[in-house]
Amino acid sequence: MSTPVPYSQYDPTSHLLLTPEDRDAPARVARLRDIGIGDGPVEEFDDFAADLARVTNAPFSMVNFIDENRQYFAGLYAAGRPGMELQPGPQVGRVMARDHGYCPHVVVRRKALVLEDVCDYPRFAGNPVVDEIGIRSYMGAPLIDQQTGMALGTICVVDTDTRPWGRAGLETIKSMAQQLMDRIAEMERKGGI
Repeated sequence: MSTPVPYSQYDPTSHLLLTPEDRDAPARVARLRDIGIGDGPVEEFDDFAADLARVTNAPFSMVNFIDENRQYFAGLYAAGRPGMELQPGPQVGRVMARDHGYCPHVVVRRKALVLEDVCDYPRFAGNPVVDEIGIRSYMGAPLIDQQTGMALGTICVVDTDTRPWGRAGLETIKSMAQQLMDRIAEMERKGGI
């Protein structure tokens, strides 16, 4: 039987638990630094995000790394739907607050998460990305480090419409997360990213 995950942030208006406490964040940051992943975009990760979007037919996809305070999309793809192009700014860009979105849950749980309609889940429906960005569906998988067993980040796809990702989508994103970790391990063997 698993132990409940402690949460570090609460929504006082709804009494729902929001962002999970992440005790591995300092060790994760050190490991990412060892691998050579910093806080700059990585062209290979952008290419991977574009491929992930193509395979899942999603308008937005990310390769996301998380520290104690924020998320950084080292890989990012936006399909450019009218009115939804990603622009640098406070709402959407390569950096997002740690309490925005669903990837922190994936990292702490170390399990894939599929939300075909985020509004069906009270814990997730109140997340700021719903109102501020218009996210309605999410699918993400953890990037598990082969050396430490730690979740270093996630790959994810999101849509502004509900999406029936289904079992096939779940298997696809888990498989692609493993493919990316294989690439990262190879990059590390060759001297870093």
